[in-house]
Formats: sequence, C-alpha cells, structure tokens
Amino acid sequence: MTDTDNLVRRVATRAASDSNDLPEPVDDAYIAVAEAQLGIALHPLLARLYREVAAGGFGPDYRLLPLLGPGSSVVGEYLTRREASVGVEHPQWPEGVVPILAWGCGIYAGVDCFSEGGQVLLFEPNPYSGGSWDECWFLDSPSLAAWLETWLAGAGWYEEDALGRGDLVEPQEWEQAADRLSSGA
Repeated sequence: MTDTDNLVRRVATRAASDSNDLPEPVDDAYIAVAEAQLGIALHPLLARLYREVAAGGFGPDYRLLPLLGPGSSVVGEYLTRREASVGVEHPQWPEGVVPILAWGCGIYAGVDCFSEGGQVLLFEPNPYSGGSWDECWFLDSPSLAAWLETWLAGAGWYEEDALGRGDLVEPQEWEQAADRLSSGA
C-alpha cells in the first residue's frame, strides 16, 4: 500500500464516521464528463477522492462540493468564475484552480490542478480594494495530501480552537497569484 492509498483509506474512514449520508463515489465516466466540462484534468488525488471516498460531502467544516449537479458544484463554480475572468483587465480566478469547498462569505478553497502536488489555495475576496485580485489569493497548503493530513489531524486554521494553538500554520500569500491571474493560466 502506498502513502496515497493509506491517505485515501483514512479519509474514507473519517468521512464515513463524520456522516451517515455520504453520496456514493463516482465512476471514471462521471469524472471524464466533469473534466470535459472543466476543460482540464482534475488533480489525480482529487479524482481519487471523488472516485473512492464519496461524490463530495466530506472534509473540513463545510465539506467538499459535488463535482457536478444542481446548485453549487466544482464544475459550476469553476466555469462561473472563469467565465467572469476571461477578457477582463483584472481576472479574478486563474485557470486550473478548481473550487472544492465554499467556506462562506465568498471564500473558497481550491485545488491547483496545474501544480504537481495539487496545492490548496484560499480565495478570500473580502479584502479586495479594486485592481488586481492577487491580494485575495493565499496558499493554504503546498499539496492536497498535506491539506487532508491537516484536516485528519484536526490541526487546520479553521478548527474551533485554532487561535489558542502555538503550532498554527495560517494561509500565506500565494506568490504565483499575479502571474497566474495575468497569464490566464
């Protein structure tokens, strides 16, 4: 068993213990439909989560969005944000970053499907002061695997007791934001 296999197994165990009504996992054909609509491939670990754990509904606090469907979904949120970012002077959403979790108040966690580890980014639009949106993008975790490990350990910045811990790692400025937003990629 690889480290990734072990991680997916632990996520599945936690997801099942957190919820009695997890949606069924999706199959490869469903993922292919989602990727065709997105116009990009999902990060491999993200695809495995949807294929082997559940079709959303697990993870930190507000839980992962479904890939497709009515209401808020990974595909729907991504397409809406990308459409609003094409051909404008100050794009808001970079290509390849799929929103996976809505924190509320317009804040999203997203996986950068163009990065090898699937870095997890935080989009926090509330400090936006006009001009470039790069000030609204933060690196939450260098990889999706590390983000999941933080959730499994109960050590995320979003945990209720987070402010009282001395080892808290908060999201940092995403140094690639300006380049990724200006390039459209």
